Amino acid sequence: MKREPGFKGNKAALPSKPCLVCGRPMSWRKAWARNWDEVRYCSDACRQRKKATP
Repeated sequence: MKREPGFKGNKAALPSKPCLVCGRPMSWRKAWARNWDEVRYCSDACRQRKKATP
């Protein structure tokens, strides 16, 4: 069976959670491995659009 060069595994099995601002599902990334529990926003744009908390 021939694989595509960029495919490294079954990404559907990775955990995901919704972004707090836009609600889009965020898939787990290796860069977030150490702080996955603290990741809240899918992008810098959503981080800037977050509501200010008093």
